[in-house]
Amino acid sequence: MRQFFRGKIGKIVLATGLVFAAIALCVWLGSRQRLLPQHYVQLTLDGMRGGSIYALMALGFVVVYRVTGVINFAQGEFVMLGAMLCLTIHKLPLPLPPALKLIVAIIAAIVLATLIGAAVERLTIHPARRSPPVTLTIITVGVTITLRAGALLAWGADPYVLPAFSTLALEDHIFRFGSVILQAQTLWIWGTLIVVLVLLYFFLEHTIMGKALRACAVNQRGAQLVGINPGRMSMLSFALAAALGAIGGIVLGPVTRPIYDMGLMLGLKGFVAAIMGGLVSVPGAVVGGLLLGVTENLAAGVTNPTYKSVFAFVILIAILLFRPQGILGGTGQATEEVK
Repeated sequence: MRQFFRGKIGKIVLATGLVFAAIALCVWLGSRQRLLPQHYVQLTLDGMRGGSIYALMALGFVVVYRVTGVINFAQGEFVMLGAMLCLTIHKLPLPLPPALKLIVAIIAAIVLATLIGAAVERLTIHPARRSPPVTLTIITVGVTITLRAGALLAWGADPYVLPAFSTLALEDHIFRFGSVILQAQTLWIWGTLIVVLVLLYFFLEHTIMGKALRACAVNQRGAQLVGINPGRMSMLSFALAAALGAIGGIVLGPVTRPIYDMGLMLGLKGFVAAIMGGLVSVPGAVVGGLLLGVTENLAAGVTNPTYKSVFAFVILIAILLFRPQGILGGTGQATEEVK
C-alpha cells in the first residue's frame, strides 16, 4: 500500500481523494452556515479576484528567486507603492481629461516603482552580492521596513481612495447575475493578469533581454561565459518584480482603500502562492495564486471571515511539510551563485 501511494497513480488517487474530502468538508461547514449554491459562486469569484493579485505577487517572487536565489520580501511594498504613487499623481492638477489623467497616473506610477525596484537592487543587493542568499534575503526584510516607514512619513496612516477604472468615480459598475454580484473592477483585475502573462511570455521568449534573463535563471555561470552580465540581470529581475507588484497594487486600489502598510499581508500571501507553485515556476505561481485566493475565501466563508488570513499560513505550513516542491511538483532550482 505504501509503495502504491508513492507511485504516480497512487499520488493521483491520493490527491483526488484529498480534493473530494476538502469539498465535502466545505459543503458540510457551509450547510451549517446555511449557504446556498450562489453563495459558493460569490465566494469563488471574490477569491479569484484576490487570487489574481496574489498571482502577480508570486510572479515577482519567482522572477527574483530564479535569477538571484533571493526571496524578496520587499515585494509586497511595491504593491503599496504602485497604489500610493498612482493616487498621488492622479491628484495632481494636470490639465488633462479624467480618463487620460488616470492613464498617465498609472503609467507614471509603474515607471517610478520600477525605477525604485532597480535602485533597491543597486543600493542593497548588489553591494552584498557575494553574501549567502540568506543574508540577501534578510536585507530585503530591512528594505521592507524602510519602504514602509518612508511611506508612513510620505502619506501618513490614513487610507486613501483610488477611482474605479470603469466609472472614474468612487462607485463602480455592478453586474448582477441573480444574487451573484460582480464589480467591473474585478474584470479589470482578471484582464490585467491575462495581459501581464501575455506580455511576460513575449518578453521572456522573444526579446534578447528576456532570453538573457532566462539564461541567468537556468545557469548563471554559463550565461556569464557567453557574455551576459549577471549583475544587470539581477537589477532587471528586481525592476521587473517591482513593476509586477505596482501593477497589482494599482488594479487593486479601487476595490480596497490603499494605505501605507497594505503591502505587508499581500506580500506574505504572494510568498505563500509562490511556494505553492514551487517558487521557480511561472505557471505554478499563477495557479498557486488563484488556488490560494479561492481556498482562503471559501474557507473563511464557511467558517469565520475573521480568520481569513490564517488559512493562507495553514496552507503554507501544509505545503512545506507535505509537498515542499509545490503543487505542480516543480524541480527547478534557483540560479547557481557566481563569486
